[in-house]
Amino acid sequence: MQTNTMRLAMLLILAFPIGLCAQTETANETEQKSSSSESSSMGGEKSVKPGVNKNFVDPNLDVDSYVKRFEIESREVYLTRERILAACDIEKGDSVADVGAGTGLFSRMFSTMVGDEGWVYSVDISPRFLEHINRESAKHQISNITGVLCAENSVSLPPNSVDVVFICDTYHHFEYPQSTLASIKRALKPGGHMIVIDFERIEGVSRDWTMGHVRAGKEVFQAEILDAGFKLAEEKKIDGFQENYFLKFTKE
Repeated sequence: MQTNTMRLAMLLILAFPIGLCAQTETANETEQKSSSSESSSMGGEKSVKPGVNKNFVDPNLDVDSYVKRFEIESREVYLTRERILAACDIEKGDSVADVGAGTGLFSRMFSTMVGDEGWVYSVDISPRFLEHINRESAKHQISNITGVLCAENSVSLPPNSVDVVFICDTYHHFEYPQSTLASIKRALKPGGHMIVIDFERIEGVSRDWTMGHVRAGKEVFQAEILDAGFKLAEEKKIDGFQENYFLKFTKE
Protein backbone atom coordinates (compact mmCIF):
# COMPACT_ATOMS: atom_id res chain seq x y z
CA MET A 1 0.00 0.00 0.00
CA GLN A 2 1.33 3.43 -0.86
CA THR A 3 2.14 5.97 1.82
CA ASN A 4 0.04 9.12 1.92
CA THR A 5 3.10 11.14 0.90
CA MET A 6 3.68 9.05 -2.22
CA ARG A 7 0.00 9.18 -3.11
CA LEU A 8 -0.06 12.95 -2.79
CA ALA A 9 2.99 13.27 -5.02
CA MET A 10 1.46 11.06 -7.67
CA LEU A 11 -1.86 12.89 -7.50
CA LEU A 12 -0.01 15.99 -8.69
CA ILE A 13 0.44 14.25 -12.03
CA LEU A 14 -3.02 15.30 -13.15
CA ALA A 15 -3.28 18.55 -11.24
CA PHE A 16 -2.09 20.46 -14.31
CA PRO A 17 -3.52 18.69 -17.36
CA ILE A 18 -2.05 21.17 -19.87
CA GLY A 19 1.47 20.36 -18.71
CA LEU A 20 0.72 16.72 -18.08
CA CYS A 21 3.88 15.23 -19.54
CA ALA A 22 6.19 17.57 -17.66
CA GLN A 23 4.34 17.02 -14.39
CA THR A 24 4.59 13.27 -14.77
CA GLU A 25 8.32 13.44 -15.27
CA THR A 26 8.66 15.53 -12.12
CA ALA A 27 6.40 13.36 -9.98
CA ASN A 28 8.11 10.17 -11.11
CA GLU A 29 11.67 11.45 -11.11
CA THR A 30 13.01 8.42 -9.29
CA GLU A 31 11.30 6.03 -11.69
CA GLN A 32 12.46 7.99 -14.72
CA LYS A 33 16.07 7.72 -13.58
CA SER A 34 15.62 3.98 -13.13
CA SER A 35 13.93 3.72 -16.52
CA SER A 36 16.78 5.64 -18.13
CA SER A 37 19.28 3.25 -16.61
CA GLU A 38 17.17 0.33 -17.77
CA SER A 39 17.04 1.74 -21.32
CA SER A 40 20.80 1.96 -21.39
CA SER A 41 21.06 -1.73 -20.48
CA MET A 42 18.32 -3.08 -22.73
CA GLY A 43 20.68 -3.50 -25.64
CA GLY A 44 19.02 -1.02 -27.97
CA GLU A 45 15.66 -2.77 -28.01
CA LYS A 46 13.86 -2.08 -31.25
CA SER A 47 10.19 -1.30 -31.60
CA VAL A 48 8.19 -4.43 -32.35
CA LYS A 49 5.53 -2.38 -34.14
CA PRO A 50 6.48 1.24 -34.87
CA GLY A 51 3.60 3.69 -34.68
CA VAL A 52 1.19 1.32 -32.94
CA ASN A 53 0.29 4.03 -30.40
CA LYS A 54 0.37 7.10 -32.64
CA ASN A 55 -3.41 7.61 -32.44
CA PHE A 56 -3.36 7.60 -28.65
CA VAL A 57 -0.69 10.27 -28.27
CA ASP A 58 -2.49 12.61 -30.67
CA PRO A 59 -3.36 15.78 -28.71
CA ASN A 60 -6.62 15.92 -30.67
CA LEU A 61 -7.68 12.40 -29.70
CA ASP A 62 -11.48 12.14 -29.68
CA VAL A 63 -12.00 10.43 -26.31
CA ASP A 64 -15.79 10.27 -26.67
CA SER A 65 -15.44 8.10 -29.76
CA TYR A 66 -13.36 5.62 -27.75
CA VAL A 67 -15.88 5.60 -24.91
CA LYS A 68 -18.49 4.54 -27.46
CA ARG A 69 -16.17 1.84 -28.80
CA PHE A 70 -14.82 0.52 -25.50
CA GLU A 71 -17.82 0.76 -23.18
CA ILE A 72 -20.40 -1.11 -25.21
CA GLU A 73 -22.00 -4.54 -24.84
CA SER A 74 -20.70 -5.70 -28.23
CA ARG A 75 -17.14 -5.52 -26.87
CA GLU A 76 -16.29 -8.86 -25.32
CA VAL A 77 -14.32 -7.58 -22.33
CA TYR A 78 -17.05 -5.06 -21.53
CA LEU A 79 -19.77 -7.70 -21.69
CA THR A 80 -17.79 -9.99 -19.36
CA ARG A 81 -16.36 -7.26 -17.13
CA GLU A 82 -17.86 -8.57 -13.87
CA ARG A 83 -16.50 -12.08 -14.54
CA ILE A 84 -13.11 -10.62 -15.37
CA LEU A 85 -13.01 -8.72 -12.09
CA ALA A 86 -13.99 -11.82 -10.13
CA ALA A 87 -11.07 -13.70 -11.69
CA CYS A 88 -8.45 -11.04 -10.87
CA ASP A 89 -8.01 -12.02 -7.20
CA ILE A 90 -8.03 -8.42 -6.01
CA GLU A 91 -8.53 -7.79 -2.31
CA LYS A 92 -9.55 -4.82 -0.19
CA GLY A 93 -6.55 -2.61 0.44
CA ASP A 94 -4.66 -3.69 -2.69
CA SER A 95 -2.82 -1.30 -4.97
CA VAL A 96 -3.71 -2.02 -8.61
CA ALA A 97 -2.09 -0.73 -11.79
CA ASP A 98 -4.50 -0.64 -14.73
CA VAL A 99 -1.93 -0.53 -17.54
CA GLY A 100 -3.39 0.82 -20.76
CA ALA A 101 -6.34 2.14 -18.79
CA GLY A 102 -7.93 3.82 -21.81
CA THR A 103 -11.27 5.35 -20.84
CA GLY A 104 -10.89 4.13 -17.24
CA LEU A 105 -13.67 1.52 -17.27
CA PHE A 106 -11.76 -1.06 -15.23
CA SER A 107 -9.99 1.55 -13.12
CA ARG A 108 -13.35 2.74 -11.78
CA MET A 109 -14.42 -0.82 -11.05
CA PHE A 110 -11.13 -1.58 -9.31
CA SER A 111 -11.53 1.52 -7.14
CA THR A 112 -14.62 -0.05 -5.57
CA MET A 113 -12.93 -3.43 -5.17
CA VAL A 114 -9.89 -2.12 -3.30
CA GLY A 115 -11.92 0.19 -1.07
CA ASP A 116 -10.82 3.26 0.84
CA GLU A 117 -7.58 1.62 1.98
CA GLY A 118 -6.57 0.60 -1.54
CA TRP A 119 -5.39 2.52 -4.56
CA VAL A 120 -5.66 2.36 -8.34
CA TYR A 121 -3.11 3.71 -10.79
CA SER A 122 -4.55 4.35 -14.25
CA VAL A 123 -1.48 4.01 -16.44
CA ASP A 124 -1.65 5.16 -20.04
CA ILE A 125 0.48 6.68 -22.77
CA SER A 126 -2.34 9.05 -23.76
CA PRO A 127 -2.67 12.39 -21.97
CA ARG A 128 -6.20 12.75 -23.34
CA PHE A 129 -7.32 9.45 -21.79
CA LEU A 130 -5.83 10.46 -18.45
CA GLU A 131 -7.59 13.82 -18.52
CA HIS A 132 -10.85 11.95 -19.13
CA ILE A 133 -10.20 9.55 -16.24
CA ASN A 134 -9.42 12.46 -13.97
CA ARG A 135 -12.65 14.24 -14.91
CA GLU A 136 -14.72 11.08 -14.44
CA SER A 137 -13.14 10.45 -11.04
CA ALA A 138 -14.01 13.97 -9.91
CA LYS A 139 -17.51 13.66 -11.37
CA HIS A 140 -18.20 10.44 -9.45
CA GLN A 141 -16.29 11.56 -6.33
CA ILE A 142 -13.75 8.76 -6.64
CA SER A 143 -10.72 9.62 -4.52
CA ASN A 144 -8.51 6.54 -4.88
CA ILE A 145 -7.52 6.71 -8.55
CA THR A 146 -4.34 8.37 -9.79
CA GLY A 147 -3.55 8.86 -13.46
CA VAL A 148 0.01 8.03 -14.50
CA LEU A 149 1.38 9.09 -17.88
CA CYS A 150 3.71 6.27 -18.86
CA ALA A 151 6.64 6.17 -21.25
CA GLU A 152 6.79 4.09 -24.42
CA ASN A 153 9.13 1.64 -22.68
CA SER A 154 8.07 1.84 -19.03
CA VAL A 155 4.91 1.91 -16.91
CA SER A 156 6.56 4.69 -14.87
CA LEU A 157 5.65 3.31 -11.45
CA PRO A 158 7.92 3.23 -8.37
CA PRO A 159 9.53 -0.05 -7.30
CA ASN A 160 7.43 -2.40 -5.16
CA SER A 161 4.37 -0.16 -5.45
CA VAL A 162 1.53 -2.41 -6.64
CA ASP A 163 -0.02 -5.76 -5.75
CA VAL A 164 -1.69 -6.37 -9.10
CA VAL A 165 -0.92 -5.25 -12.66
CA PHE A 166 -3.88 -5.53 -15.02
CA ILE A 167 -3.30 -5.42 -18.79
CA CYS A 168 -6.49 -5.79 -20.81
CA ASP A 169 -6.32 -5.80 -24.64
CA THR A 170 -3.20 -3.69 -24.29
CA TYR A 171 -0.19 -6.01 -24.32
CA HIS A 172 -0.22 -5.98 -28.12
CA HIS A 173 0.29 -2.20 -27.85
CA PHE A 174 3.58 -2.63 -25.98
CA GLU A 175 6.00 -1.20 -28.52
CA TYR A 176 9.00 -2.17 -26.39
CA PRO A 177 7.81 -5.26 -24.50
CA GLN A 178 11.16 -6.23 -23.03
CA SER A 179 11.78 -2.96 -21.18
CA THR A 180 8.10 -2.44 -20.37
CA LEU A 181 7.89 -5.87 -18.74
CA ALA A 182 11.06 -5.11 -16.78
CA SER A 183 9.41 -1.98 -15.40
CA ILE A 184 6.30 -3.97 -14.46
CA LYS A 185 8.34 -6.62 -12.70
CA ARG A 186 10.11 -3.90 -10.75
CA ALA A 187 6.82 -2.21 -9.79
CA LEU A 188 5.20 -5.40 -8.48
CA LYS A 189 5.46 -6.11 -4.78
CA PRO A 190 6.74 -9.50 -3.62
CA GLY A 191 3.88 -11.93 -4.03
CA GLY A 192 2.11 -9.67 -6.51
CA HIS A 193 0.68 -10.85 -9.81
CA MET A 194 0.03 -9.66 -13.35
CA ILE A 195 -3.10 -10.30 -15.39
CA VAL A 196 -2.83 -10.30 -19.18
CA ILE A 197 -5.98 -10.36 -21.31
CA ASP A 198 -5.51 -10.16 -25.04
CA PHE A 199 -6.85 -11.37 -28.35
CA GLU A 200 -6.47 -14.91 -29.63
CA ARG A 201 -4.66 -14.61 -32.95
CA ILE A 202 -5.12 -17.83 -34.89
CA GLU A 203 -4.65 -18.09 -38.62
CA GLY A 204 -7.90 -19.08 -40.31
CA VAL A 205 -9.92 -18.56 -37.13
CA SER A 206 -9.42 -15.00 -35.90
CA ARG A 207 -11.13 -12.18 -37.76
CA ASP A 208 -9.22 -10.02 -40.22
CA TRP A 209 -9.03 -7.06 -37.83
CA THR A 210 -7.22 -9.15 -35.24
CA MET A 211 -4.83 -10.64 -37.76
CA GLY A 212 -3.88 -7.19 -39.02
CA HIS A 213 -3.79 -5.32 -35.72
CA VAL A 214 -2.44 -7.78 -33.15
CA ARG A 215 1.19 -8.59 -33.92
CA ALA A 216 1.33 -12.12 -32.47
CA GLY A 217 -0.62 -14.88 -30.77
CA LYS A 218 -0.82 -16.05 -27.18
CA GLU A 219 2.18 -18.37 -27.40
CA VAL A 220 4.51 -15.57 -28.54
CA PHE A 221 3.30 -13.12 -25.90
CA GLN A 222 3.51 -15.76 -23.18
CA ALA A 223 7.08 -16.61 -24.19
CA GLU A 224 8.06 -12.93 -24.01
CA ILE A 225 6.61 -12.65 -20.52
CA LEU A 226 8.32 -15.82 -19.29
CA ASP A 227 11.63 -14.59 -20.72
CA ALA A 228 11.17 -11.37 -18.71
CA GLY A 229 11.24 -13.35 -15.46
CA PHE A 230 7.57 -14.07 -14.84
CA LYS A 231 5.99 -17.44 -14.09
CA LEU A 232 2.64 -18.52 -15.51
CA ALA A 233 0.40 -19.19 -12.52
CA GLU A 234 -2.72 -20.17 -14.45
CA GLU A 235 -4.90 -19.59 -17.48
CA LYS A 236 -8.47 -18.92 -16.45
CA LYS A 237 -11.47 -19.65 -18.60
CA ILE A 238 -13.85 -16.71 -18.62
CA ASP A 239 -17.43 -17.55 -19.52
CA GLY A 240 -18.26 -15.47 -22.58
CA PHE A 241 -14.71 -15.25 -23.93
CA GLN A 242 -14.51 -16.22 -27.58
CA GLU A 243 -11.84 -13.82 -28.87
CA ASN A 244 -9.83 -13.22 -25.71
CA TYR A 245 -7.75 -15.21 -23.22
CA PHE A 246 -6.90 -14.59 -19.55
CA LEU A 247 -3.42 -15.35 -18.18
CA LYS A 248 -2.20 -14.82 -14.63
CA PHE A 249 1.54 -14.44 -13.97
CA THR A 250 3.69 -14.02 -10.87
CA LYS A 251 7.22 -12.69 -10.85
CA GLU A 252 10.00 -15.15 -10.10
